[in-house]
Amino acid sequence: MTCGEPAGIGPELAWPARQALGAEVPFVWLGDPAHLPPDTPVQRVDTPAQAADVAPNLLPVLPHPFAAPATPGVPHPDNAAGVIEVISRAVDLALRGQTGGIVTAPIHKKALKDGAGFAFPGHTEFLAHLAGDVPVAMMLASPLLRVVPATIHIALSEVPAALTPEVLEQAIRITHAGLCDLFAIARPRIAVAGLNPHAGEGGAMGWEDHRVMAPVIARLRAEGMDLRGPLPADTMFHARARAQYDAAVCAYHDQALIPIKTLDFDGGVNVTLGLPFVRTSPDHGTAFDIAGKGMALPDSTVAAARMAWQMARQRLALRGT
Repeated sequence: MTCGEPAGIGPELAWPARQALGAEVPFVWLGDPAHLPPDTPVQRVDTPAQAADVAPNLLPVLPHPFAAPATPGVPHPDNAAGVIEVISRAVDLALRGQTGGIVTAPIHKKALKDGAGFAFPGHTEFLAHLAGDVPVAMMLASPLLRVVPATIHIALSEVPAALTPEVLEQAIRITHAGLCDLFAIARPRIAVAGLNPHAGEGGAMGWEDHRVMAPVIARLRAEGMDLRGPLPADTMFHARARAQYDAAVCAYHDQALIPIKTLDFDGGVNVTLGLPFVRTSPDHGTAFDIAGKGMALPDSTVAAARMAWQMARQRLALRGT
């Protein structure tokens, strides 16, 4: 579990997550112990493997010194490099098989850009770069719903041009592979949301659904994938509809994230599909406004750690190790 932005709520959620998970999900916290709340019971370790032997009333910590102290709610520019180093170190540990996966606490992109010239839009893109510039997809997952936006952090006005056949196909293929590899679904059922209202209604409300999306879906269905769509997004997310698919691939960010955050705001987990290692993250930000006030809830961090553990075990089982 990486520390994330030291001025955010990430460090203060590590110990509550450890208390909630106990021996069920063994993890090691990677960061500067000085950034944890003062009363956190810590046991330092030298390797991730040693965390399995740490008593449940202690938080296993793999120390990574930072340049400056942490002030809740106020990011320090000198700590930006440390945040980036921790992510890189976690990826290195995962790639060398020393951890089963990574749970990343939230970062603050502006703080990293201002303090260290961070050139990536976010965690997901940086992780993909560290893994060898592999193609990835962002999934938000909970027991109630799994969604993957085909386009992510761009303006809504840019979505129609960005949603090319290649982009949609990649999102569907990565989603299909992730459902098999990480969620143990042998034959995934994937619903694809149309871009326009009523999925374009035959061109009356936009042509992208019929001309761009439908041919991709038909071609992949001919390969054997269980796909439905493009479907009207406004009828895809009620309970009966959700029972008909294992994941929904959506055209743009809010089309995917609004339904899952409405259904399960505290239990949603960010999963990066396509990486050579497991990566999850709580579905919230740094929350500078409540950092250090004892108000932050660990629910999403706990859910992220539990899901990472389950997926790591699933991946090992599939590989026979």
